[in-house]
Amino acid sequence: MATITVRDLDDGVRDRLKVRAAEHGRSMEAEVRQILTDKFADAAPGRTLGAISREFRAATGGFDLRSRPEGSSVRGVADFSDDA
Repeated sequence: MATITVRDLDDGVRDRLKVRAAEHGRSMEAEVRQILTDKFADAAPGRTLGAISREFRAATGGFDLRSRPEGSSVRGVADFSDDA
């Protein structure tokens, strides 16, 4: 299981979270865990970084990573294909 830390959370958000947790009879940590689970449990598992990248390129007209300026120190291009 993973652990995350949320820094610089607005006091108002924290206070509303505390109230919501109390309403559900949970700790703030358990409430955040439930909120995240509810939000992401149904997320499509097949949506990879490669798929997101392709969607972005399609929506913005894309960019060509293969062409680089003369003298560039770039060694290669990351492969974000789903088959990798």
